[in-house]
Amino acid sequence: MANRLIGDLPKVGIRPVIDGREKGVRESLESQVMDLAKATASFIEENLRFPGGEKVECVIADACIGGVAEAAMCAAKFKKAGVGVSLTVTPCWCYGTEVMDTDPLIPKAVWGFNGTERPGAVYLAAALAGYTQKGLPAFGIYGRDVQDSGDTEIPEDVQIKILRFIKAGLAVAQMNGKSYLSIGYSSMGIAGSMVDSGFFQDYLGIRTEFVESVEILRRIDENIFDQEEFNKALAWTKSNCKEGEDLNSKENQVDRKRKEAEWEIVVKMTLICRDMMIGNPKLIKKGFYEEGLGRNAILGGFQGQRQWTDYQPNADFTEAILNSSFDWNGIRQAFVFATENDSLNGVSMLFGHLLSNTAQIFSDVRTYWSPDAVKRVTGKVLYGKAKNGIIHLINSGSTTLDATAQQRDADGNPAMKPYWEIAEEEAQKCLDNTSWPPAIREYFRGGGFSSQFKTDGEMPVTMCRLNLVKGIGPVLQIAEGWTVQLPEDVHKILDIRTNPTWPTTWFVPRTTGKGAFGDVYSVMANWGANHGAISYGHIGADLITLASMLRIPVNMHNVIETDIFRPSAWASFGEEKEGSDYRACANYGPLYGIK
Repeated sequence: MANRLIGDLPKVGIRPVIDGREKGVRESLESQVMDLAKATASFIEENLRFPGGEKVECVIADACIGGVAEAAMCAAKFKKAGVGVSLTVTPCWCYGTEVMDTDPLIPKAVWGFNGTERPGAVYLAAALAGYTQKGLPAFGIYGRDVQDSGDTEIPEDVQIKILRFIKAGLAVAQMNGKSYLSIGYSSMGIAGSMVDSGFFQDYLGIRTEFVESVEILRRIDENIFDQEEFNKALAWTKSNCKEGEDLNSKENQVDRKRKEAEWEIVVKMTLICRDMMIGNPKLIKKGFYEEGLGRNAILGGFQGQRQWTDYQPNADFTEAILNSSFDWNGIRQAFVFATENDSLNGVSMLFGHLLSNTAQIFSDVRTYWSPDAVKRVTGKVLYGKAKNGIIHLINSGSTTLDATAQQRDADGNPAMKPYWEIAEEEAQKCLDNTSWPPAIREYFRGGGFSSQFKTDGEMPVTMCRLNLVKGIGPVLQIAEGWTVQLPEDVHKILDIRTNPTWPTTWFVPRTTGKGAFGDVYSVMANWGANHGAISYGHIGADLITLASMLRIPVNMHNVIETDIFRPSAWASFGEEKEGSDYRACANYGPLYGIK
């Protein structure tokens, strides 16, 4: 499984640090310290993969680090190896600032082994104080229970923090140096599609690439795509993407010839948008070197509405297929491709993808349905997780097909899985449970086809959204909850009131009885934009850790407080966690920003 973007995947650097006093102290610790580093590396490599399926690799310093010279040797090795995240481990006292990692752009953590024979915890406190004093935020990892000297077992609470830190740190490293591909620009005045290059560069290390939508027409007209793959893709589409009922009024319906032409266009659009993101060596062989290189885009977005969709078929098919974990070439890593070029929702999707390795749902956060409103409209009472109300997640037919909830976890529950765990029959079920009605031409004058399905199963999910606030910068919202199934008759009555040609996910956030999570209505009322990115699993704590690395404060979440893991310096900005988060992020500024 090859990394489809330019540049090597980042590695994890493990830094074993040691008391440098020779003639007894250091010698007695060498094996213990290095064994702890090796055990940590093995644990990480056994438990983490990249979204492309590649296993995470660790690099260990050549020798234990007892002072500044060995710290410099380690830094040189890490630089050559492409280390993107640094974890220091030790069971003993070390010389605080002399052995620290001082690279300001690499996320860093220190695990101070909780043992009584040697003061690993004392070193941890000294090291974190040094990092805080020098303005280098670092995460502190300290096990709750005392371990015996020489024990290389990693306690469960330490495992959780290590994995949370490494996943977030690798997400930071994977974004750095990549691109956001903006095809077109602002869609219907949506603020998120007014792509802010400064935000992308300063906070994410991502460059912004702008290409006019007319480039797609040029590539269609001049056959700048792989004709052989197009033939394969069109045949696959005709076999697997069943056309749904045409719900347009008679005067807005088009003939079969026009529909066939639209199918060909949307398939070509899919090939072309993918090629624009990551390139295609077959285009280079055809003599299109520049086009074949692509834009090294880790994510992208398509404006569509309205200038394109008033004239050409919409990108619902393109967006749905790219965001899914499979296409005519088989099961593969999902892309991150935002509807309406909502770059901020695209970033939210990217966060979820890098942390969970799964396809992401892009949706309008469309409607809150109270229990009373549902009863009035349908005559039925909501029950189960839906009993206190539901949020209708739906948008113009571009949602990942993984969201049909036809995949299964190890216990047989509905799931959205990393692509390497998806079976062929599961991918086929996702396709079989999706239809593609012709787009409603009142919305899309140029036609096209919208994916239509409902999320048919209860799954744990996390909805998030990045917003830009003048005077503050970016802030992140997080809502953990579940997809829910409604009785079919209730679903149909509610669904048809919006648009029966679009995909629906019924969402219930976990409420806390206070603030923005006082009830389901409050979540909807406090959501900061018209879109949300929905990831499989409860990954809110991972998102909070990632946001803190990027210096993005979280303004709304329902994550259990004990699961929140931020750099130790955040404790110096006040006791109340959310207020201290804002103050710390403002103090340190964006990760790649120049103060």
